[in-house]
Amino acid sequence: MWRKVTATRKWLYPGLGVKRWLLLLLLGITTLGLGFAHLLYDTNTPAQLQPLFWRTLTLQMIPGWARVLALLLIGFGLTGVAIYQLNRSLLAAFVPPGSTSVVDAVYRHRKRQRGPKVVALGGGTGLSTLLRGLKAHTDHITAIVTVADDGGSSGKLRRELGVLPPGDFRNCIAALADDEALTTQLFQYRFPAVRREPEDGHTLDGHSFGNLFITAMAGVTGSFEKALVESGRVLAIRGQILPSTLQNVTLCADLVDEAAAVRRVAGESAIPEARQPIERVYFEPANVPAYPPALRAILDADLIIAGPGSLFTSVLPNLLVDDIVRAIRASDALKIYVCNVATQLGETEGFTLGDHVQAIERHTGPGLFPFVLANNNFDHPLPADWTLTQVPLTTPADSSYQVIVADVVDGQQPWRHDPAKLARELITWYEQQKGFQ
Repeated sequence: MWRKVTATRKWLYPGLGVKRWLLLLLLGITTLGLGFAHLLYDTNTPAQLQPLFWRTLTLQMIPGWARVLALLLIGFGLTGVAIYQLNRSLLAAFVPPGSTSVVDAVYRHRKRQRGPKVVALGGGTGLSTLLRGLKAHTDHITAIVTVADDGGSSGKLRRELGVLPPGDFRNCIAALADDEALTTQLFQYRFPAVRREPEDGHTLDGHSFGNLFITAMAGVTGSFEKALVESGRVLAIRGQILPSTLQNVTLCADLVDEAAAVRRVAGESAIPEARQPIERVYFEPANVPAYPPALRAILDADLIIAGPGSLFTSVLPNLLVDDIVRAIRASDALKIYVCNVATQLGETEGFTLGDHVQAIERHTGPGLFPFVLANNNFDHPLPADWTLTQVPLTTPADSSYQVIVADVVDGQQPWRHDPAKLARELITWYEQQKGFQ
């Protein structure tokens, strides 16, 4: 009981900007009540029988209709100003930095709450780019992330501590954070490499703070999936981030050399380094089970998006989980593949739009993604010293998928998508397909 009284007293503390507007609200309501009472009293009581105090208080020296109108207008005005200012004072603590007004913040919040349930599959920088744009349109986002990463900081933690590689998950958490400010920068901070003697043992060289944080959280909570949930709470992310599987898998590839001989390469980071055409990719061990919450999210989705990102090492690894593919086929959601803006060294050199889709269909069968979104703005050329090219919009004449073209390229980095453009195009297309206004 005492705690409740103490909490109530806090509303009277100076500097909150609440008491003055409460008093103004009381004055406005009193004036409104006076106006309505005057209207009723004058209607039912002759003027000569009304007390002098009442006649003075209700300004009966002016015509009756003018008195009632003046009191009501003053009452409504005072009440409106008081309510508006109270809202500003009470909601100021919940308005995100950079918002122009409480109304704008509330409108955007309500709009995101009414947004579609979106599932995005991928990994690397492509998926985080997409998520960074989507969070402005909906709060119902599920990112399903590949667990095949074995390079850099993630690979070290995976080999030394036996955890799932946290790097792609860290990027997604940072992308979905409500405020990508100092805390997010800290999450993405990477410790610099320092030359040390071999006997110095393990160091922080090359590790990102976010990877270490997620790994430590996995140890505290007892599981990697719980660590993702708690890490997401730290940065107040919009949506959820799930692994496609909890199994420790190795991504392998069959490569075709100049003599048309096939050789096997094991390891996600080793595949693009081989610089040879990729025939197929697969997991060892094969037939790994999907993470059940990921399947539920797919079956409950309104929109399923694959890509953008590295075709063979970020997008396809999620689709190597048979349960994921079966769930996508069974889902009633709209399904679309976002093709990369540019080709990628060691993976898709020389690929056209049709080649990207054919690679997916070789691994999953035809028709998994009936729609494909591709960039059609080629006014921002790649750097002259690059060997890569922007992906041509060439498709086979007998293709069974529908291609949607739009300007989704980042003008500053023309080998990547612009997050805002990409998300806006996808949500607009979804609303058109669903018949929304």
